[in-house]
Amino acid sequence: MSVKEKVSEQQTENEEKKEFLTFVLGDENYALDIMTVKEIRGYEQVTKIANAPKYIKGVLNLRGDIVPIVDLRIKFNVGKATYDEFTIVIMLMIGDRIVGIVVDEVSDVIKVGSSEIKPPPEFGVAFDSSYLHGLTTIKEQMIILVNIQKLITSDELALYDTSAKVELE
Repeated sequence: MSVKEKVSEQQTENEEKKEFLTFVLGDENYALDIMTVKEIRGYEQVTKIANAPKYIKGVLNLRGDIVPIVDLRIKFNVGKATYDEFTIVIMLMIGDRIVGIVVDEVSDVIKVGSSEIKPPPEFGVAFDSSYLHGLTTIKEQMIILVNIQKLITSDELALYDTSAKVELE
């Protein structure tokens, strides 16, 4: 091993790593910042909202908080949207609001250093690349790192408007 490779390896070891929760949508592996995760739970019946986009399944009451539930499988047209005892909802704390996202499965918690993150491509993934931190590889598996805060607060999802209407009723 050359001196340059050793220095690079030491920098990677000394680098602060961020934790991400990995999950699956269809055949693709994604991850989001673990610090946004409030809890992981099974899917339960939601109260539907009239005229909401199909990917917004509705809202549920989570210990007094009205929580919008977004099915990312429908939003990004990946995987099959089934709702049974195996369906997973990740509850996220985005700013001062709670939002639930439906995913196919939750996989693992990984630690990733900034040097291990590659820039996102401009094409070929279900997410708009502006909602991505980048890509990383863990055990020869490509993982798409989602900037979940940016995605959830985007005009594209319009969650805050939908939530505000529910709270007013």
